[in-house]
Amino acid sequence: MKEFLTNLGKGIGMGAANVIPGVSGGTIALITGIFERLINAIKSLDLKAASLLLKGKLKDFIRHTDFYFLLSVFSGVAIAIFSLARLLAFLFEVYPIYIWSYFFGLILASVYFVGKTIKRWDTAVWISFFIGASIALLITFLNPATENRNYLYLILCGVIAVISMILPGISGSFILVLMGNYQLVAIEAINSFDLTILAPVLLGMVIGLIAFSHLLSWLLNTYNNQTLAVLTGFIFGSLGVIWPWKQTIYMLSTEGEPIIKNGKMVVERFILVLPENFGNTEITAILIMISGIVSIWLVEWLAKKK
Repeated sequence: MKEFLTNLGKGIGMGAANVIPGVSGGTIALITGIFERLINAIKSLDLKAASLLLKGKLKDFIRHTDFYFLLSVFSGVAIAIFSLARLLAFLFEVYPIYIWSYFFGLILASVYFVGKTIKRWDTAVWISFFIGASIALLITFLNPATENRNYLYLILCGVIAVISMILPGISGSFILVLMGNYQLVAIEAINSFDLTILAPVLLGMVIGLIAFSHLLSWLLNTYNNQTLAVLTGFIFGSLGVIWPWKQTIYMLSTEGEPIIKNGKMVVERFILVLPENFGNTEITAILIMISGIVSIWLVEWLAKKK
């Protein structure tokens, strides 16, 4: 029960991260030490697992799939997504700089601690790191698409978003922003529990999760250092998305007027800026950023102590 509750808490952390554009649930999994176990457990949901389930061999199915681990983690993810969607929407509306500051500190510290897990930094590992960072930076500066409710497009959103959620440093929510469906899926559909939107997205997530976990598991087993370096690069490259001080550029119509959807102006991209002055807000934000760094250090310290 203690292990179940611990993994439930880690799942809640992953779910909370996945709601936020720019933060990856995979990063939380990597930080909390369950990433490789999670990938291998998802990979075990194969034909053998289906055969055991159909034959009624529940004990063998549970053992083969690491079922209780998956149940605890994904229960935590679901609890966080459905309970925190409204809270995070409110916090990002009212205290955006403070929230982004905390996550910036969190992710900045993650680069160091995840990088430490790499056993040897040779030329191939450094190249892998820069490839990962470059891909994450490229994704950061892409322009968002427009909202699309097509059934097949929603399935594709689910596939791509869940792959991004697994990969540390690439945010599934941010990918939904780029695909134009973040507001539709992560805010509106979840808060209203709209199954016409959620069902195809969840179908795509299941397909993407099972298919991609096999590839990632093989990479971790065959090219461990290089794969971890790419993932570390992803995390480093995502820092631009999470930087607290941004200038928002809104999408304009051909007449030069801001495009408005669901009562809000549509964001085209962000430009990273430095604070204009250092008043109480900026000092508080920096202290919160430091608290994010300390949070990761405490997690690492407690893990070593255990």
